[in-house]
Amino acid sequence: MTTGARPTIRPATEDDLGELRALARRTIDTCYRGFLGDEAVDWFIGSGASDEHVRSHLEQGGVYCLSLGGGRIVGLTILDGPTVDLMMVDPDFHRRGWGRLLLRQAEETLLARYSTIRLETFPDNVRAKAFYEACGWVLGDLPAGEGPAKLVYTKIGTGD
Repeated sequence: MTTGARPTIRPATEDDLGELRALARRTIDTCYRGFLGDEAVDWFIGSGASDEHVRSHLEQGGVYCLSLGGGRIVGLTILDGPTVDLMMVDPDFHRRGWGRLLLRQAEETLLARYSTIRLETFPDNVRAKAFYEACGWVLGDLPAGEGPAKLVYTKIGTGD
């Protein structure tokens, strides 16, 4: 991590909702256009679907945020059952180790409850696929369902 700021990962609260929604919209807008296209990104943000996804999981207690000194939220994860449902780092803070830190916390949290955990990503999200594979995730079965195609990655606990 290339900054002197001391990171904190904590459960998100209702007070964080506005900042988490803004972070998700900014990340989707900046990072998802290359593999989802402008129309899909504009719809997801403009329809409020992104905001609703964060809000609904916050109510279920499955949202964690990464903040730096001064309380600025620079990352979030949404956990849903045995799944890392969403993980985002503010585009201004990419390539600094924050994603690894968030993913490690998500893995530890989920593997304490489940023997096998999973996450999904889009097939054309080359950076995410390389990141997950570098972190020891294994490509699993293709999910069936509606919406854009996705890949499933899994990780099995070591039983420690």
